[in-house]
Amino acid sequence: MSRIVPAVLPASHKNFDDTLALLSLIPNVSRIQIDVVDGHFAAPASWPYTAPHELRDMVARGDMLPSLDRIAYEVDLMCLDPDRAAEAWVALGASRLTVHAESTTDLPRLLTTMRKHYGCDLISCDLVSIGVALNIETDLLLVEPHLDKVDYVQFMGIARIGRQGELFDRRVVDKVRSFHTRHPKIDVQIDGGVSLIHAHELSALNVSALIAGSSILRSADPRAAYAKLEETFNDLPKGHRVY
Repeated sequence: MSRIVPAVLPASHKNFDDTLALLSLIPNVSRIQIDVVDGHFAAPASWPYTAPHELRDMVARGDMLPSLDRIAYEVDLMCLDPDRAAEAWVALGASRLTVHAESTTDLPRLLTTMRKHYGCDLISCDLVSIGVALNIETDLLLVEPHLDKVDYVQFMGIARIGRQGELFDRRVVDKVRSFHTRHPKIDVQIDGGVSLIHAHELSALNVSALIAGSSILRSADPRAAYAKLEETFNDLPKGHRVY
């Protein structure tokens, strides 16, 4: 499974469908992140918050996300009601849900609710994976007491979330390194600002995945951009990873 995960920030239902169709044609794409922005926790609002009836109609028709036999879908819930918003995406076939630690005043309650409704507290379970995202300026102490309730941690590599094309914030490098030192067994992924410039350095942090949006989708050739990112990220010689 590739460790480069394309991110989709849909402007409309058509844009959503067209982008997923484009990414599904890239052979090595095995996971796609769908960014969901409510316009309140983060802004501006993305689809389907701009046309909520369209998502409801998809669920009512029994639609499913494309190519579920080979592509896993992760939904980054940048919203104030992630526990409710997740329901439709799980019905469409999403298998990973990311909630943002700063979106709630009661993180342990939110994570417990998410696991109860969509995940599984057993050691062996094939249900939805639950992850927690942490903004660049948020203290690790906000999530560290609750790591038993998550399957992975997503570190935001940008200062302003909810938009693609933002500049990479180097503070995330030290933040991930510090987290890995204290919690070496927790899967970590980085989302935001990921490009060829930083891919090799980020590979050295031993992260499980890089989430990349504009560096792939705004390139002249998304297939080639994805392949180059993947090659660069996987090119670090064995024994040179930094924990």
